Amino acid sequence: MYELRDKLAIVRVTEPSVRTFVEQMLGGLGATEREARINADGIVTACLWWHPGQGQGLRKLFRYARRMRNGGIVPNAPMRWVTERTSTALLDAAKGLGYVSSQMAMDKAIEKARQTGIAMVGVQHSNHFGIAGYHAKQAADAGLLGVVMTNAGAEMAPWGSARPVLGTNPWGMSVPRSGGHAPIVLDMALSMSGKGMMRWLQREGLAMPDSWALTPEGRSTTHPNEAMDGPLLPIGAYKGYGLSLITDVLTGVLTGSLFGVDVFRDDTNFDVAHTMIAIDPEAFMDRATFGERLERLLEDVLAAPPIDPARPVQLPGEAEQRLAHERRLHGIPVERANFEELQALASEIGVPFSLEPVD
Repeated sequence: MYELRDKLAIVRVTEPSVRTFVEQMLGGLGATEREARINADGIVTACLWWHPGQGQGLRKLFRYARRMRNGGIVPNAPMRWVTERTSTALLDAAKGLGYVSSQMAMDKAIEKARQTGIAMVGVQHSNHFGIAGYHAKQAADAGLLGVVMTNAGAEMAPWGSARPVLGTNPWGMSVPRSGGHAPIVLDMALSMSGKGMMRWLQREGLAMPDSWALTPEGRSTTHPNEAMDGPLLPIGAYKGYGLSLITDVLTGVLTGSLFGVDVFRDDTNFDVAHTMIAIDPEAFMDRATFGERLERLLEDVLAAPPIDPARPVQLPGEAEQRLAHERRLHGIPVERANFEELQALASEIGVPFSLEPVD
């Protein structure tokens, strides 16, 4: 992971103050207390898990402010269940907050999976939902396996083209563990990286790997500025393109929302779709047997000798857990320019600027 070269360019703030600040900001923009609490938890998790350049934490507040004012995100949206069967359901998010509609959908999937063994719940007419792994972990925290996916704005070209048609279309997957272990949480976009990280490298004056994106003409480059208007490259070459396509089928096409080049195009109507799947391991075997078999697999994985002894093999989600622990102790990094912009935004909205720098 890239590190900030100029340590003076960041401010470290306490986790509790971030949570309070986000709740106040969302409340000032019209969110209900429940919506603000749910959405703030997602944003705080992003701050704890991810690099500032990935743009999923406090930087998202600028988008929330713009879109909650222009009608793109509707506070206290009248979400409703459109269809519901034994193991499936479809939620109309009514342009509400994505973290809120996703939590409702996963709650429903968990409830149904406990009865049927597996359940799939779709969400239509939603907004950006943040971290896919966050929503998948909701299932693992309930003792179930979780699979989550969403479509997104067109930033990836079909393999062999340079015209963006598909989104990064992230996936989240989670597996509960026994013995007090944290769950396995896989969180990944289907592109090698994202435009947010490319913008951060631009600001830092750093090069990017030539596997991240192409120029608009389809040429590989290590200069983020040359590729900013070009397509992102998929993980696994043509395989990632295929996964992104199928993800859009299982989200946008299947739920009745927008898909392909139309998602995110209108700032007042993103019309994003999500799919939440929950699986109860007890539909296949008793929980103790599943836990024992899982730990045997993980023992084999973790026992694999590392190529670099200083970097032992780890499970999906472990890096994020360690980063979250470090940031709870030493503060969440916020770019100083972003810190000052948030201060101005808070003043504009009329809420206290409650971010507290770590001493």
